[in-house]
Amino acid sequence: MTTDTAHRVDGARPADGPGTWALLLPAGRYEAERLVHHDTLELTDLTDAARPRPGDRVAVLVDAPPRMVALGRVAAPGGQEREDPDDPQSGWSQAPLVVAYTRRAFDEPVPADTLTLDGPVTALDPAAFSALAERLGPPPRRRSWLVSLDLPIEAASSAEAVRLFWAYVQELGPRELPAFVSPFGDELAMQAFVLGAEANQDPEEDD
Repeated sequence: MTTDTAHRVDGARPADGPGTWALLLPAGRYEAERLVHHDTLELTDLTDAARPRPGDRVAVLVDAPPRMVALGRVAAPGGQEREDPDDPQSGWSQAPLVVAYTRRAFDEPVPADTLTLDGPVTALDPAAFSALAERLGPPPRRRSWLVSLDLPIEAASSAEAVRLFWAYVQELGPRELPAFVSPFGDELAMQAFVLGAEANQDPEEDD
């Protein structure tokens, strides 16, 4: 599974390398990206204006207020493409713009209110991009976690219970089911998460 790699986007290329861009997530997409880990971000229905090219660096932003939530590199440029590349008479379809994540900050977005966005995709000065990326600081230290999901299920057999378990997981997902997480070896520090954020599961503490 791809993980965060560098606080300077790739840790090697200088600021005057490939093109640098700001990419604004559509409304509601931030929550989806925050709830489930994805290696890439795919966006369609973008304008035919200037587009990032493969290898270009991207700062992924959310609006109101502007905040940076991820860094990445363009893997596929998007735009119009033939439905059948081997048939010049075939119709056109919208290919997604694909960005491979290199650093995520969905849980602690970085303020980006100094940027002026021209729309879903905005070309950035390399110096402005580097200054924004530097705000992330060094990558946090990675550690092992225990993550569990416990569901009481009535069933006629263990096999049926497992099938029902996965059915409930697929139906309810991270928006409704609490996941319990603790640092490896410190189960007393367990926390419950719903909707990607810590959630109190003790009704007595709400009184």
